[in-house]
Amino acid sequence: MRAELGVAGVPETDLPADLVARLPENRSGAPWECRAQSLVWTGIGGRAARAALPEGIRAQVDPLAVVGGLVRYVDTPVGPYDEVLGIVGVRDGAKVRGSVTFMAVDSEVSLVGGRTNWAMPKTLAEFSGDIGNGETMTATSTVGIPWRVSATPRIIAPPVPFVTKMKAVQQFADGRVGASVLGVRGKMRAALINVEVESDGPLPTWLRKGRHLGAVVESMTFTLGVPELST
Repeated sequence: MRAELGVAGVPETDLPADLVARLPENRSGAPWECRAQSLVWTGIGGRAARAALPEGIRAQVDPLAVVGGLVRYVDTPVGPYDEVLGIVGVRDGAKVRGSVTFMAVDSEVSLVGGRTNWAMPKTLAEFSGDIGNGETMTATSTVGIPWRVSATPRIIAPPVPFVTKMKAVQQFADGRVGASVLGVRGKMRAALINVEVESDGPLPTWLRKGRHLGAVVESMTFTLGVPELST
């Protein structure tokens, strides 16, 4: 394992040695600015969500909620790609943070960039379907533990603009924790989202299937900055 790629994540994100051996070098350092569409939904936190966090973060925070998502990137520093993710929302004192513990993409250069720049535990998957009312988008593992995540939204509200900012907290391969500012602006529509999650690992215990409140993000631009690392 190349040292910078050995970041913490749930078992579904473990990289097999043959994949690591063929991965390219990082082609684009932080920050990144990206344009995308997405489906996002929320769920409860609890003990399973805490167990999904890296050890260096787990003991310091209180899990509040889980956020799942499927994203179609149309413009990034490493080109277009699709993504599925699971975030544990945590309370750190009076502050709310997010820690990505599950993430998969269909781009090897994105995988390397995500792990190297921000310690996002990206693995590889294949994607089908589209983002839209009544449409189903599905991500299926192509390496490691078999898993599958799909989501189908039913839009329940008109589009509204939004702007938000938060910090993503990740544990790097050397054990240090980095906090990166994520700023997002775009247009979204509230939706009820039917989610299916299957895995031979623990993913369904915290990224749960069922009907969830969420949103169809019709367009968004976000920036993910350079992480501030603990000493």
